[in-house]
Amino acid sequence: MKETILVCDDDKEIASAVDIYLTAEGYTVLQAHDGLEAIQAVESHPEIQLILMDIMMPRLDGVRATMKVRESRNVPIIMLSAKSEDNDKILGLNIGADDYITKPFNPMELIARVKSQLRRFHNFGISPAPSDNGEKMVNGGLELDDGAKRVMVDGQEVSLTPVEYKIVKYLLENRGLVFSSSQIYESVWNEPSYGADNIVAVHIRHIREKIEINPKDPRYIKVIWGHGYKMEKL
Repeated sequence: MKETILVCDDDKEIASAVDIYLTAEGYTVLQAHDGLEAIQAVESHPEIQLILMDIMMPRLDGVRATMKVRESRNVPIIMLSAKSEDNDKILGLNIGADDYITKPFNPMELIARVKSQLRRFHNFGISPAPSDNGEKMVNGGLELDDGAKRVMVDGQEVSLTPVEYKIVKYLLENRGLVFSSSQIYESVWNEPSYGADNIVAVHIRHIREKIEINPKDPRYIKVIWGHGYKMEKL
């Protein structure tokens, strides 16, 4: 299954051309035409796994849109910039973009950059959401220290298996967003999600037994019936 990519460019002809290139490679493509539309798309489509973000756009530029996206998502972002926008390009990289490509670009180079970023994303996993110390994430009484690979609940350490830890980390990094069993499975196991529903459900049940005061009335990991699971924002 190929990934979903968001293409954000106020030049609709460029956005449509990029859409064609990526679709030909088997990717699912969504389009936005300014920074606000990009943010709305990211909030509405948790399946997005890479963003191509133009810098100069009306209403909200690509740099500010990237900063907003980085508050909740850690998917790769490739900036699209004109040659005259070097300062904005550097700023974009400093505030969270992963790469940039200069217009006009060669379609083959664009595809190569996209594949490279997606490969890194899947091989090395999703990096922690921004936090004060860069290693710890806190949500209510739940704390994950990724440096120590430790999870605490209300000040008490809980013992999670490596897979359980990865699931908690994935949901915590993307708290408030809903993910299907297939999305969770593919992100944690890094393989196609054949028969993922039961496997993920069993692991979620085990996690709840360890981190919830009342697993039948969970505070942290919620089921969104017909859609999947999410880590509640607390």
